[in-house]
Amino acid sequence: MTTTSVASRPATYREVFAVGQFRVLFGSYTLFLIGETVRMLALSVTVYAATGSPLMSALAYAAGFLPYALGGTLLLAFADRWPPRTVMIGYEVLRTAVSAVLAAGLLPVPAMLALVCVTGLPSAVASASRTALLPDLLDGDRYVLGRAVFSMTAGGTQVLGFAGGGMLIAAVGAQGALWITAVTCLASACLLRLRLADHPRRRTGASAGISETWQVNRALLGRPAIRALLLAQWLAPALMVGAEGVLIPYAAQVGAPDAAGLLFTAVAAGMFTGNLIVGRLVRPADRERLARPLALALGLPLLGFAPHPAPGYAAILLTVSGFGVAYQLALARRFLDEVHETQRGQAFGLLLTGTMTLQGLAAAAGGALGEVATPALVVTLAGAASALAALVSWRTLSPTP
Repeated sequence: MTTTSVASRPATYREVFAVGQFRVLFGSYTLFLIGETVRMLALSVTVYAATGSPLMSALAYAAGFLPYALGGTLLLAFADRWPPRTVMIGYEVLRTAVSAVLAAGLLPVPAMLALVCVTGLPSAVASASRTALLPDLLDGDRYVLGRAVFSMTAGGTQVLGFAGGGMLIAAVGAQGALWITAVTCLASACLLRLRLADHPRRRTGASAGISETWQVNRALLGRPAIRALLLAQWLAPALMVGAEGVLIPYAAQVGAPDAAGLLFTAVAAGMFTGNLIVGRLVRPADRERLARPLALALGLPLLGFAPHPAPGYAAILLTVSGFGVAYQLALARRFLDEVHETQRGQAFGLLLTGTMTLQGLAAAAGGALGEVATPALVVTLAGAASALAALVSWRTLSPTP
């Protein structure tokens, strides 16, 4: 009897979740996502109630993301200098303390926002440590499917978390929700402390902190293969996100303002489905052959917004676009193979930092363009730009020989 190697067939969820340490990491990540979603909503509601300002409420919602780019620029070296378990536990303890302070309601709004921004700086390091730990726990195609599981969890939390978080705030109030966030952070820290095995730091020696972060980032970006893989994973999705900056005004433009939630949910549902199907049902070699058409699928469906489709048709287009994000699964193993183990944490941190920074800028640019152009035109232009970015990375997206 012959058996198919993991390298020639897609891994299964049974194989991935059979690894106990992955289950621990997954559980911690799920608690992190739940707590972060509830915290963003609750803080936004708290700030709006205190100020009555939509702008301040929006800043509160974005406060957890704004420091990510700065932390990724200054602190990423610590993702390899410090043991990953220590980094993740320390960050969860910090989040617990911050959530408790916010829940106590003792700070004025400016101090609350400043606290969230400052304590958000290590988030890039913690995320990098978590992502870099995955290949230590999962090998071969199990690693790729593990990445897909994390992506699906993030998408699923986005779909369900906002609705669940809204109901939670309605039930216990914003401050009560912040106390629940503190509990999830503490639970995540305890899970990591009690169940996750310790892994050694990847680099030793005197830590140079900021200067080392810049030095290694320059070295990574200076390598053509790594730079091409980073750009292939950054550009097309970021430009597609530019369309999300105008989905609310688009829904209003077509006379269905209440459909904005449907449009945002369609993107997340497409991402979830794409990672589910491509990660589980498509063989590794076939994923590489699908990378090009999937990357194009990020932008091309958005061209269908030119004739101002009704919300139902627009949701279908956005679902297909979100599905295309699964092209990144074809690049996951290649990126890992290109990075030296001693720089793995910083490399993944650079990938995550660039992703969040460029997507935030693209969403802001889409919103700014929406001041002078119709939302439908902005979405169409974002789709065209995303498709063009996929063509620019065409060689990188080609299957490896």
